[in-house]
Amino acid sequence: MIKDFSVLYAGHVLEGDGIGFDGIPANDRWYDNDRLSMALDIAREAAVFLDDLGFDILWMAEHHFQREGYECIPNLLIMSQYLAQHTQRIKFGCGFNILPMWHPIRLAEDFAMVDILTEGRVVFGIGRGYHTREVESFGAPMIDGDANRELFEEQFEIMMKAFNSDAFSHQGKHYTIPPDIPYRGYDLKEVTLVPRPRTRPVDVWQPIVSASDRALDFMAKWGIKGVILGTGEQYVEEWVQRYQAANQRAGRDLASGEGLCIGLWAMVDDSTAAARRQLQPLFEEHVKFAAPLGMLRYSDQQISATGPGGVARHIAAGTDFQDVIDNRAWFAGSPEDTIAYLEELQDKYPGLEQIMIAFPMGATTNQFKDQMGRFAAEVIPHFKNQVAAAGT
Repeated sequence: MIKDFSVLYAGHVLEGDGIGFDGIPANDRWYDNDRLSMALDIAREAAVFLDDLGFDILWMAEHHFQREGYECIPNLLIMSQYLAQHTQRIKFGCGFNILPMWHPIRLAEDFAMVDILTEGRVVFGIGRGYHTREVESFGAPMIDGDANRELFEEQFEIMMKAFNSDAFSHQGKHYTIPPDIPYRGYDLKEVTLVPRPRTRPVDVWQPIVSASDRALDFMAKWGIKGVILGTGEQYVEEWVQRYQAANQRAGRDLASGEGLCIGLWAMVDDSTAAARRQLQPLFEEHVKFAAPLGMLRYSDQQISATGPGGVARHIAAGTDFQDVIDNRAWFAGSPEDTIAYLEELQDKYPGLEQIMIAFPMGATTNQFKDQMGRFAAEVIPHFKNQVAAAGT
């Protein structure tokens, strides 16, 4: 049963500036520092607004070097700690901390501090990255997908040891923690994360992008929850089943959709036609930004192709707006249409508890606030009333 409604703000500052296929080419955008810093103000405004509306989680994305203005928040934990001071109850999702760009102990410490200071209002999320400019510039592999995943998996293992052990050690290909050295009169054999998170076990989320067996088995091994965003409905169905099967192999029986969040690039208006008119230029801007980077999953060709890090490659040809509407990778409709579609998802995946509504790149802050206001007033109460009636 759908219980939670969350929102994704990836950190864009375009504010409708030159969006769409006929607008500014993605690589020609280069905003000044004041404009790029607007992402922090937009995040604060969004957090306060969504908190007042009763949304459950605001997800944000970690990215670097994006002078083009698409994803301009480099540190989710600092951002979340700041936003928690301006809000009352909404949680903040790390969507996602890119492990290869961190030292695992540093990230574990920072999350533990934020978990304590916000009293558990930050949701931990991890990813491997998909921007070569980011990951490779931080000295980690991205073009070599196998090396990227190998590093990522070892880093996560270290973090779990740090979170869950009074003291721990690790010897692996990339890290030896602690080093074999003397310390204040004794030989160092183990260390302790100080502080450790107060909210344990730590709830961990990861995007499902390639849905490889290795990726899903890794998630199931550690009990990691998954986010599926902007993906054609036939692949959503397949990946939900495979995520469930992977967890079953790991000894965990889940209902269909349990442990998952389904995210929608969506628009609500008085009619389907009006919603599509609003959404189409935002979809086109998304393709301009994302097509070379590896995150569109709308067709068999895109799913089978691989890009940096092994994720599905963007292929601009075939990314037709009507096609993605038809396969429900994107959604546009009236409030009644939206409720009906979410009811379909709820019936198909009875274990599904969270729906994420994404703030499309290129949308203005006013568009975003109008959309979230309409979701809160015209869509969400239908499902919250169901939850209340069920007593769950």
